Amino acid sequence: MKVYIVRHGETDWNTEKRLQGRQDVPLNEKGRMIARKTARGIQHISFDAAFSSPLSRAKETAQILLEGRDTPICLDDRLLEISFGVMEGEKKDPVIDCFFHSPEKYEPPEDAESIPHLLERTKAFLDDLASNSKLRDKNLLVITHGAASRALLANVKKLPLKDFWNGSVPKNCGMTLLEWKDRQYTAVWEDRIFYDEER
Repeated sequence: MKVYIVRHGETDWNTEKRLQGRQDVPLNEKGRMIARKTARGIQHISFDAAFSSPLSRAKETAQILLEGRDTPICLDDRLLEISFGVMEGEKKDPVIDCFFHSPEKYEPPEDAESIPHLLERTKAFLDDLASNSKLRDKNLLVITHGAASRALLANVKKLPLKDFWNGSVPKNCGMTLLEWKDRQYTAVWEDRIFYDEER
């Protein structure tokens, strides 16, 4: 089983460097454009099923990536972005800096989700895929968010919390390939993009 994980396309809040979390911020025009370019870059890959976060920026990315195909898209709450609670919409704050630069010291603000909880729910998602015999030897597309995609990868690579970001936040429409084989997941490649980064 191959699992292609994609972060959603760009939004205005991405360019403004605002914490999105669970806020339902739509794709902007550049986000749609890079999703279309990514779709062209992966047109040679056939997908048997797709799973997406229910937030519109992920759903629309999924729809663009799969345009012209009959691949079913299943919405799964476990692919939602981490909740930042009362900090959603904010730009600069010591708590935000800690989340990105010292995740092992991050203490969630009010009404927010912890990184360990994010790791737990994304691991449950991966475990469910692996235990589903109907998905063996299938190609799956998973559209999610920055922190959620890093959580999926951190689970596979068994990264310590301090290395949660695996070096960086994934780029919009960045893709990582996981493979389930011999009863374990491995990361085949990470963070590929299929568009020119210049604006």
